[in-house]
Formats: sequence, structure tokens, C-alpha cells
Amino acid sequence: MIFRQLNKTACKTYLAGSEATKEVILVDPVLPQVNEYVSLLKSEGLKLTHVLDTHTHADHVSGAGALINLTGAVYVMHQNSPVRCVSFRVPDGFDCHLSDIPVTVMHTPGHTKDSMCLIFPDRMLTGDTLFLDDGGAGRTDLPGGDPGEHWESLQRIMRLPDHLMVYPAHEYRGREPSTLGEQKKRNPNLQPRTKEAYIKWLIDMKLGPAEWMNAVLKANYACTHDPKAVHIPADTPTCEIKGTISQEIAEQQVPTIAAAEVRRRLETNQLDDTVILDVREPAELKGELRAIQGALNIPVGQVAQRLNELEKFREKEIITICRSGARAQTAAAILLKAGFRKVFNMSGGMAAFRQAEKKPL
Repeated sequence: MIFRQLNKTACKTYLAGSEATKEVILVDPVLPQVNEYVSLLKSEGLKLTHVLDTHTHADHVSGAGALINLTGAVYVMHQNSPVRCVSFRVPDGFDCHLSDIPVTVMHTPGHTKDSMCLIFPDRMLTGDTLFLDDGGAGRTDLPGGDPGEHWESLQRIMRLPDHLMVYPAHEYRGREPSTLGEQKKRNPNLQPRTKEAYIKWLIDMKLGPAEWMNAVLKANYACTHDPKAVHIPADTPTCEIKGTISQEIAEQQVPTIAAAEVRRRLETNQLDDTVILDVREPAELKGELRAIQGALNIPVGQVAQRLNELEKFREKEIITICRSGARAQTAAAILLKAGFRKVFNMSGGMAAFRQAEKKPL
């Protein structure tokens, strides 16, 4: 079997095909390298029969549209794909052959509605459904993402044979492909959790999509051939959980304040010179944990872009809160790096705050 990863960047493009017939497919091609792919095919006497995208990409412009024009190959995506120029849409469980090599399509929504994995006899191309080791998996907070669907997709993957080698569509930190059996041990997204626990775990890490990623999605829906159609930041781990956080933010030390102490101050009217910043999504404020009266709501994914709204509170104490503390940690780190000096993360979040209400002061 011919099998090669072609890119030097974090976005991975796989060439797969038959040694006997020299017929090949390209999976997840990137637009800036299309000419290099075509040159490689010609120099090695390979016939490109199909181009596949494992999902609609949000971090780079796909090269599929340009490739089908240049080579006459068939463009394949899952049947739920919104991409306009797809010529062959496949359902879950679709069995096909790459010349003499069997390949099965597994629909794995969660990162996007059209995410799919390609299952070969000895390996699997997982797209953004599953990354390697602590890279976890693709974000579920982009348009079409759904943490519940992602959990269900991972349960299906968990039932696949351990010997399959895992090849994801992204690798940002030099991790090497390994077997699914190894990923079951090392990948945090594959650890045993109920669906409810998995959803809560992902929600606590939710950042909201970067605006430029929405523009990339639209460019890919339209099958653009222009590599400069949208501005894309240099090779950053944007599709990983927390991938849009800079290293400086990730490493920022954040002081905490106990939920019980926040409750005590509220009950004794000692928060006059304090701003409570709730960084959950607006819909969460109406859920079982509700919101603290008078809290300012800016979702964590918008904090960096809306710092001007917080400027008037620069000299005040700011307490960031979310459901259990993870998103509030990120928001507090962003504020501290921006020069806000008195910022605290309410440890345990609103879950801890509601528990504190049940105890006497």
C-alpha cells in the first residue's frame, strides 16, 4: 500500500493508494500546497482518483476544489457536508475499495456535523474526531459542533480494533502516530465518562470560535481557490481544545477566591467595589446553576475582544466565574496579561457557589 503524509505543517494531508495500480486518493489537502501535490503525482506516475475531506475545515482552506479542477478527480465528503462542490456524498458505513484496499466510512459528528473517519484494515484517518495523546480531539464549540454527538462518536471508535494506527488531520506538537489501543490509554477524550460528564467536561473548556475561523468555514463552503481569501494565523493549535489560547495566557498564574467567601461578601454587602464577571454562554445563565444577580456576562471566547468594555473596572477587583472554574481561569488570565491587577477566579465556579448556599455562614 502507498501511504504518505505530505505536509510539513500542523495540517496533515495523506496520500493513500495501491502499489499495483498506482491509483491514489488525497485526504484533507490544503490549498497552498496543491501545485506540490500535482507535481508529486506526475513525477511518480500516480493517478489521483478521489479527493476527500474528513470534514469542513475551520482552520485552513481546503485544496479539494482546486484539485478536482486540475485533475478531474472525484470530490468526496460525508452526505451531511454543506460544501457546494462535493461531487460524491457518502453515508455512514459506506464500504468502498481503493483499488485492492478496502476502506469503510464511519460518520463521527461532534467536531462538525459532517465529520467522518476512514477505516483501513490496519489504520484509520480520524480527521479532527480524534487527535493524538494529550492533543485529545477537535473542538466541539465551532459551528456544527456538539459535545454529546462527539461522545457518541468516540464510543463507536472505542469499539474498533486496538491494532489500528491513528492518523489525525492535525498534529501541532510533534506527537507520533500510535495504535488505537495506545490512544485508549493515553488520550484524555477516550477515558471512561458518562455522556453527561463528557459534555460538562468539554463545556468547561469551551472558548467560543475565533472570528477568523467562521470566515474560513464560509470560504470552504464556497470551494474557494484563492489561498488569500481569508486571513489565517500561522500554524497555531486552533482546532485543539483551548487551541486559540496563547502560551502566555495558558501559563499565566491566577489567584483564586473561594465560592463560600464570595457568597459571604454578597450576603454582607461587601462587594460594592467588586465586579463579578460571568464568562459562561448566555443560555447557561438560565440553567440549574443560574446566575449571580448583578454579574456582568461576557462569554470567555469574547473577553479578549471586549476588553474596552472592562476598562472602567481596571482599578476594581474582578472575580471571574463559570460553571466549575476552567473557563473563568482562562478569562482571568487574559485580564491579568492585559494589565488588570486585581483579578481572581472563583474556585469551583457556580457549582461550588450553589453548594455553599446550602451551608450556614
